[in-house]
Amino acid sequence: MSVRKQLEQREERMLSPHAARSAASRGRLRPEPECSLRPAFAHDRDRILYCKSFRRLKHKTQVFLSPTGDHYRTRLTHTLEVAQIARTMARALSLNEDLTEAIALGHDLGHTPFGHAGEAVLKEILPDGFYHHQQSLRVVDKLEKGGQGLNLTFEVRMGILRHSKGRGRFLSKGPPGPDQTLEGRLVRAADVMAYIAHDVDDAVRGGVISEDDLPGEVKAVLGDRLSRRIDTMVRDLIACTTEAGGGELCMSPAVEEAMAGLRDFLYEHVYENMEVHADFIKASKLIREIFERLMDDRQLYQRLLGSPPPADQAAQQRAVADYVAGMTDRFALTLYEDVFLPRPWRGVG
Repeated sequence: MSVRKQLEQREERMLSPHAARSAASRGRLRPEPECSLRPAFAHDRDRILYCKSFRRLKHKTQVFLSPTGDHYRTRLTHTLEVAQIARTMARALSLNEDLTEAIALGHDLGHTPFGHAGEAVLKEILPDGFYHHQQSLRVVDKLEKGGQGLNLTFEVRMGILRHSKGRGRFLSKGPPGPDQTLEGRLVRAADVMAYIAHDVDDAVRGGVISEDDLPGEVKAVLGDRLSRRIDTMVRDLIACTTEAGGGELCMSPAVEEAMAGLRDFLYEHVYENMEVHADFIKASKLIREIFERLMDDRQLYQRLLGSPPPADQAAQQRAVADYVAGMTDRFALTLYEDVFLPRPWRGVG
């Protein structure tokens, strides 16, 4: 019996009846031989971990634009923190850790440079809009590996597509639907837990707010420091979900309300703070001008994308959007300088 088969049997014995099983996956976009060592979801996790889009996350904005300090979070460190929080909860609830981690590692692959500022520009330009969760699925389905995609399982792909929640509810009510898993919902919850806790930490480090600025009712429920806030949220979800039978994710009203209060505070005092937001306004202009230049300049398009622009304008817009969305902050800044800013003449004499 292969190692994969043994691991699949272990899943069957040990996981919750509400957990997704690797052996019962709904399959991949294209059939392929299965790995003899790794179950399907573990194989997906590894494919995401080793792809180029994942490596580029280290130079993409989380809260502060291209921070120079060593300890500010980037899109990569945020992703790893989401994966850690999600796996802790998945293990406690006897859910599939491999599936949970794969979704967590892939959930932000489609994020643009400069965070949501870049996303907002592309959303405004493209006729059909632009959403980073849809772009994340596009990355793993179509853009990675030179256009072949990663050929992930249905469960991982749907978890990536459905991770975004904006300012809506943290948890969906009722059991997961036919194209969802409890693991995918768990990553959505872990994403919120990670960013509302860690963005406070970065904002305090950056001098934008202080711990004393946080609402007293939020600190009273969640805790007075980073580790306590994460611990409170994680323990609450595990306890409430277990008490409800494990078929849907639950949290206590007090903790959900405190999380919503902390999120609202971050929007008002950090994300929309002009000291932070001013550079994102500049970044929006940069993304827009790069996009427009790539649409108008055939030579630049061919030099950067490696082929002549397609005759169809919609196809060209899509290709330019894919290229721009894949940029890191520093690549976008360097490209803008190269294309738009004059250089001193270096000739001799």
